[in-house]
Amino acid sequence: MTVNVYRNAGTEAGRDRMAKRAATLSGGRDGRDGVQVIARAAAVLRALKGSAGMSLGQIAEKVDLPRSTVQRIVGALQQERLLTASGSASGVRLGPELHALSEAARVNVVNAVRPLLQRLSAQTEETVDLSMLRDGKMVFVDQIPGSHRLRAISAVGETFPLATTANGRACLSLMDDAEARELLAAEAGPAIVRRTLATIAEVRSTGLAFDEDEHTQGISAVGLGFVDPKGDRYAISVPVPTSRFTQQRERVAAALRLLRGPIGDMFG
Repeated sequence: MTVNVYRNAGTEAGRDRMAKRAATLSGGRDGRDGVQVIARAAAVLRALKGSAGMSLGQIAEKVDLPRSTVQRIVGALQQERLLTASGSASGVRLGPELHALSEAARVNVVNAVRPLLQRLSAQTEETVDLSMLRDGKMVFVDQIPGSHRLRAISAVGETFPLATTANGRACLSLMDDAEARELLAAEAGPAIVRRTLATIAEVRSTGLAFDEDEHTQGISAVGLGFVDPKGDRYAISVPVPTSRFTQQRERVAAALRLLRGPIGDMFG
């Protein structure tokens, strides 16, 4: 019985703290502006994205809010460890709890995308791969085998180059030419770098990358790139034996294009 009373008291105290925090953030208006408060807090977090630290005045100017409002929001976010003090005087930066949440989201990309891979494989009857750009290579992190007896299979954990693969080109198309050139120069000569940059310019306009018997003889592929909330680059690709790629090309390309919407809903 004592335990139950303690829990109830703790719950009531917790509710009181939450109510006080909501009132503080909303300027004492009993939480009626809850949705607006969340939007403003999100704006503050976005303003600090990529920054080593900003003062309250700098944040207020960037999000177009009164400094007093920003001060209340920043105080509440610091209590939740979503913001932390930076090295500069009176400055704040993104906190450890936000980084932990971001890391959790990255780890779950494979689980989130897997139903789309399964659906794509069922639609095309081909193998579907999920790969991630890591250390200048495409690393396979998931795969759904196709139903054809003759099919393309790569092991999870295997690495592929960027210049000659559909998944590599799809990821290169997500960055500017300077970054792409730097990565390509680490694996290929000047002629291949120039040719690949021209190819990824086409990928940016169409949204899909192709490898037609270029990386592995007898295997062609189509790829679609995307970026997760942390900024990591991924590609969904469908490798097809070249012997039936001509007849499968448009079917696979159309099915991949249909994934843009669901992927956009997941990762923005």
